[in-house]
Amino acid sequence: MTTKKTTLLVGTLAIAGLCLAQVPKKALPKLTNQTDSVSYALGFLEAQQYLQQFSHDGFPFDTLNVSLLAKSFAKSNVQESYVKYRKEQFDTLSIAIYKQGFINQLTYNGNGIFTDSIADNVLRNKFNAVRQRAEEAKQKELAQFAENEKAFLAQNKLRDGVHTTPSGLQYEIIKAGEGSIPSMDSNVKCHYIGTLTNGTVFDSSIERGEPIDFNLNSVIKGWTEALQMMPVGSKWKLFIPSELGYGDRGAGDVIPPHSTLVFELELLQIN
Repeated sequence: MTTKKTTLLVGTLAIAGLCLAQVPKKALPKLTNQTDSVSYALGFLEAQQYLQQFSHDGFPFDTLNVSLLAKSFAKSNVQESYVKYRKEQFDTLSIAIYKQGFINQLTYNGNGIFTDSIADNVLRNKFNAVRQRAEEAKQKELAQFAENEKAFLAQNKLRDGVHTTPSGLQYEIIKAGEGSIPSMDSNVKCHYIGTLTNGTVFDSSIERGEPIDFNLNSVIKGWTEALQMMPVGSKWKLFIPSELGYGDRGAGDVIPPHSTLVFELELLQIN
């Protein structure tokens, strides 16, 4: 029995979406800036990786018409999601230069602009620079969050009726209870509304219409501390510094880093 092998012609390489003019099959572009170098290096290496996958033993195609592939790629469109992804990695991208790098590597072995190691270094250096800038921006933002929190707590503690504990927890008594006071090992039932300092509600048992039961040693430090001072029947307004809440990481998309948490907390009973 004779097995017929197949020749593969791949068109757009799963790249489609953004309309672009045709890129010349053969060109030595002038790489005048970092964007050009990064774009060409990216196309250069991606084409190389693409060709390598067809050289593996056991691949179901025995030949690849590289010339037709290059022509097809030149006429193809580039997916917007791909462009967005690469711009997040490298800050910028020239699609035309990227396509030239890809096509030149396919048909003319890179056309003499880059070696593999140089192209790899271009991308690595740019990626690291982008990542470093992002980290610096993040640290600057965190520092601003911390400064804002510090200013809020300093001002809030001056209000009449606000008490501050040695840990930095601030509270005011809305309603004084007369029942027992929980210990660290207690299980309690509470109602609460949690907001950020700007008034944004991030959680509320009131809205859910059902109080919650929990152990004091299983919640954030601010709640654990406050509840060990609250008699049953009490309702306090807590201002919990981030050190006693979710710290410099925040909680998901709801609570930013260095957020003072504001709770109206009512202790209904000790279970």
